[in-house]
Amino acid sequence: MSTVKQAVEVGVPVRTAYNQWTQFEEFPRFMEGVEEVRQLDDLHNHWTTEIGGVRREFDTEIVDQLPDERIAWRTTSGDTKQMGMVRFQSLDETHTRVELVMDVESTGVAEKGADMLGMIDRRVKGDMRRFKEYIEQRGGESGSWRGRVTPG
Repeated sequence: MSTVKQAVEVGVPVRTAYNQWTQFEEFPRFMEGVEEVRQLDDLHNHWTTEIGGVRREFDTEIVDQLPDERIAWRTTSGDTKQMGMVRFQSLDETHTRVELVMDVESTGVAEKGADMLGMIDRRVKGDMRRFKEYIEQRGGESGSWRGRVTPG
C-alpha cells in the first residue's frame, strides 16, 4: 500500500472549501481519470474511473466527517482498495489549507507500474491544483452537506 500526501492553499474561506468538497458528484470536474461519482446516500458513493485505459468501478463509505475540519473514507467494494482523509485548515478569513492523505493499494499490473513511477503522486498533485482553480474561479461552493459522521 502506498501513501500519497498533497496539500494546496486555496483562496476561499474554510467553510467554502469544505462545502465544495462535500459535492462528490462534481469531482470529475477537477479529478483526472474520474468519470463519474454517484452519491448513493449521505455515507456512500459509487465511483467510475478510467486511468491509463483501465476502467474501474468501486464503492466508498464516509467513516468520519466533521464540518470545516475533515472527511475520511474507505472503499467497501470493487477492485480499488484505498482509504484516505482530506483535512481543512483555516489560514485566515479568506485562505484555507486543504490536505489530502490517501493509502492506495495498487491492484493491477498497470496500477503497480504507475505507482512505482510516481504517477499516482503526480495525479493527486494535479487534482489538488485543479481543485484550487475550480473553487477559486467559482468564487463559492456549488452546494454543501453539513452533517457529521463519527467513527465507529
